[in-house]
Amino acid sequence: QVQLVESGGGLVQAGGSLRLSCTASGPTFAMGWFRQAPGKERQFVASISRSGSDTWYTDSVKGRFTISRDNAKNTVYLQMTNLKPEDTAVFYCAARKSVIMIGPYDYWGQGTQVTVSS
Repeated sequence: QVQLVESGGGLVQAGGSLRLSCTASGPTFAMGWFRQAPGKERQFVASISRSGSDTWYTDSVKGRFTISRDNAKNTVYLQMTNLKPEDTAVFYCAARKSVIMIGPYDYWGQGTQVTVSS
């Protein structure tokens, strides 16, 4: 069982930046970031393949967020720029335990709060 630990959340003004980190206790395959705003369902934000060569983003964050990973550190990052109040949410890291890229992720972190003030 792989454990995921997120860090880097906090309070930032609109237009500001934050970098989230998620460190896994062991190697993983694809990894992703999701977020859940109050009263809303958890939604996909971004994901990255095991090699890091392929990335995917939800439309609302394209051009503002960048996902990357350092496999030597078992860590995935989410660089967030030009943050907007609507980005306020709990951000969750997730990881897959195999090459299968469909279906639910296998491992989840505990979440880190991101709050963007206007």
